[in-house]
Amino acid sequence: MTAPFRIAIAGLGTVGIGLVRILQTHPEMIAARAGRPVEIAAVSARSKDKDRGADLSAYAWEDDPVALAKRPDIDLFVEVMGGHEGAAREATEAALKAGHHVVTANKALLAHHGNAIAAAAEEAGVALRFEAAVAGGIPVIKALTEGLAGNEIRRVLGVMNGTCNYILTKMEETGQGYNALFEECARLGYLEADPNLDVGGIDAGHKLSLLAAIAFGTAVDFDAVELEGIQSITLEDIRQAADMGYKIKLLGVAQMTGRGLEQRMSPCLVPDTSPLGQLDGGTNMVVIEGDAVGQIVLRGAGAGAGPTASAVLGDIIDVARGFRLPAFGQPAASLRKVRAARAAVPAPYYLRMALADKPGALAKIAACLGEAGISIDRMRQYGHQEGVAPVLIVTHKTTRSALDEAVAAFSDTGVLEGTPVAIRIENV
Repeated sequence: MTAPFRIAIAGLGTVGIGLVRILQTHPEMIAARAGRPVEIAAVSARSKDKDRGADLSAYAWEDDPVALAKRPDIDLFVEVMGGHEGAAREATEAALKAGHHVVTANKALLAHHGNAIAAAAEEAGVALRFEAAVAGGIPVIKALTEGLAGNEIRRVLGVMNGTCNYILTKMEETGQGYNALFEECARLGYLEADPNLDVGGIDAGHKLSLLAAIAFGTAVDFDAVELEGIQSITLEDIRQAADMGYKIKLLGVAQMTGRGLEQRMSPCLVPDTSPLGQLDGGTNMVVIEGDAVGQIVLRGAGAGAGPTASAVLGDIIDVARGFRLPAFGQPAASLRKVRAARAAVPAPYYLRMALADKPGALAKIAACLGEAGISIDRMRQYGHQEGVAPVLIVTHKTTRSALDEAVAAFSDTGVLEGTPVAIRIENV
């Protein structure tokens, strides 16, 4: 009989316990698919005595995840603790040095240290897999590294944070504002310990940087991702977008241009009839565009015990049956360092601002746009309140740099009240 494939799990939160439950529920199925039994040898977490709703008595316990990673009786180390420094990084590096394969769900760790960790795995001759780090249960890493390996990828884009999509969807459905839904997400446990990781776009930006590295054969460069969260989106934006046939999504886009690699995570308007426009609730979606295959749309649960543990286990089974592939689809040494490019592909923009309700105010704003070379497609004034006139403008295609020039000029007109909101309209 083939010897069991023995794993250690560091982290017994939602994902770790989800993995334990699947392994306990389907041992025969997993053994058949892996070509050998997959067994948990040992586990580690902050507290040994916490009731986690699963029987862990058959597994050895380690208080220290680094000691767990070094155990000589394991073949593979599963890291589902989270965090890009401290125990998660130290334990992952220790596992690789000990010659153990690693499967992780930790997008932050890989976004900050993925190049070095991938190189260390190759030097040790072991596998590093991270399907669960991006879009939960959606097999987007496997799609890029395997199924679409024969394509030159043109663009990768998608909704990669379920919490943000939940908030934006509920704003439209219920008429509640951002702050009320933020509090609801906090009560429901949908937010990270640092909520800005979610609503500030950082969590999704981590994921985008990993997809970009695989798609374009480049070194991971999270620092080059342009980040903008959803905190400034209002009910007025949601309603006006809907009136024009759009939905607002926190959208990640990565594409290679003649100027370098463009990576941005920001609120965008997308057509409400598009797959992304019809994506509701906490669901994720990744769209991949290749030269041979055209457009591929992957949709599914982006978080949660079952979906994320499913992705972790898929990686474990691949490694158990002997499948080996460089972490980012090609050897770490071949990943190119490329120039970071700010978004410069022209697109229409949605502008919302408040102006002093006096003659000539709108003409001054239009003049600023004209001087920056921006033409207006549609414009609307609505709901005048106490000397302030809310204004909505949709431009024809322009560059972000031209728009920034115009918005900077708005401040000198003397008619602007508050800070304008500018949202790109993305063609998908």
